[in-house]
Amino acid sequence: MSTELTTKPKQSAASFLNFECALDLNSLEADIAILGIPHGDPYTIDEVANDQSRAPHAVRQASLVACKSLERWDFDLGGTLFDGKAIRAVDCGDVLADPRDLTQQSRNAEAAVRCIRAGGALPIIIGGDHGIPVPVLRAYGAEGPIIVVQIDAHLDWVDHKSGVREGYSSPMRRASEMAHVTELFQIGLRNQGSATAAEVEAAIAYGANLITAEELHDGGAQAVLDRIPDDAKYYITIDADGLDPSVMPAVAGPAPGGVTYLQACKLIRGLVGKGEVVGMDIVEITPSRDVNDISSITASRLMLNLIGAAVRAGYFD
Repeated sequence: MSTELTTKPKQSAASFLNFECALDLNSLEADIAILGIPHGDPYTIDEVANDQSRAPHAVRQASLVACKSLERWDFDLGGTLFDGKAIRAVDCGDVLADPRDLTQQSRNAEAAVRCIRAGGALPIIIGGDHGIPVPVLRAYGAEGPIIVVQIDAHLDWVDHKSGVREGYSSPMRRASEMAHVTELFQIGLRNQGSATAAEVEAAIAYGANLITAEELHDGGAQAVLDRIPDDAKYYITIDADGLDPSVMPAVAGPAPGGVTYLQACKLIRGLVGKGEVVGMDIVEITPSRDVNDISSITASRLMLNLIGAAVRAGYFD
């Protein structure tokens, strides 16, 4: 695939919040850039064509319900989304894949995020499976140190599965190996997933901060925020199953007792206030399992909370 296609994602049928479409990333000039990445490095062809690859489109469509229009008052934010400021927000469409080389998607995703950052924008990414943060985080190689904050029911520390090292069960393991990633905070852990005792031991040996859903509920979101260092750069990765199924039912493995919408909002806004959020992704939404589009609406609302908080913190002044 040519360099031009690598850095020109395809346009979706509808943009997020009807933002301007910006498909030529080589000449991008924006404050906020929405990017769809339908899949990461797949275990099988099923991950390329499964329902999660439709999530970027579903979230874009739901955004028009989650935010009626940009001039309406938002009580999460205490004002309008852009707070009266001249903010340029764009939708860069979806990263293109190569059906003849499934690993090309990851390389294209990394190149797209590098272009977005070079254009001065804050990337907000809609997935797709949870392998997506691996190439995305690579794109920040020159911007470290970065603290990765994950909301997820599961540990995601599998070293490899069927020979694949960058699949959706491994993003935190791969992040831990990146020199520019200095700390991991994994929030909302509960129930069972892919982790065995060996993966848990590896995460603890690395020094990952493992915060169970029970600990979050008992101590509150502020107590978790207080554990995260101030004045740092943060990348937020949100697996949809990290949230409670009451607000995020459209997941492959719903797990009761998850992070609430308001807790997630507080974590996002708190990180914006503590330092600099340099990017965020929301992944693992399975649209065919949704109920009244509530999962895609919730994802849109979390994206809006990040945008609104970043505007108010002066990120784009």
